[in-house]
Amino acid sequence: MKRLIETKIVNPLLEKYGIPAYKTKGSAGVDLVACIEEAIVIAGGMSKLIGTGLSVNIQDPGLVAVVASRSGLCLNNQVRVGQGLGIIDSDYLGEIGVILHNDGINDYIVQPGERIAQLLFMPVVQVAFKLVTDFTTMTDRGEGGFGHTGRH
Repeated sequence: MKRLIETKIVNPLLEKYGIPAYKTKGSAGVDLVACIEEAIVIAGGMSKLIGTGLSVNIQDPGLVAVVASRSGLCLNNQVRVGQGLGIIDSDYLGEIGVILHNDGINDYIVQPGERIAQLLFMPVVQVAFKLVTDFTTMTDRGEGGFGHTGRH
């Protein structure tokens, strides 16, 4: 069953490019587009904030919208969501912006209406932190991290 999320067009250009929609039955996310009037250049190693023309009212604190990179854009052009994942909290009502980062050495030109990222909706679990001196349980891994299990 699909949840209904109130959605608002905050830039009229989005009407021209189209409201995000799932492309296939099995799609986890919808594509966000660059809601811009003219092309924007992202130089190699640089980032730019790109508006999507879209705002959502999630309303449910048990739900979060996550902005993720498009795999083809990253593989073919070294352009990704700058902070790894963008988080749209349930109480944020402004335009969804995407920080695009160019990991390549060549300029990347973002075209108006180009699909630049994906938007996924996921459950949220909020926790309360309980400060302790020692943990009540131990694991085989313990404090081992950053490659402690080897490469093969």
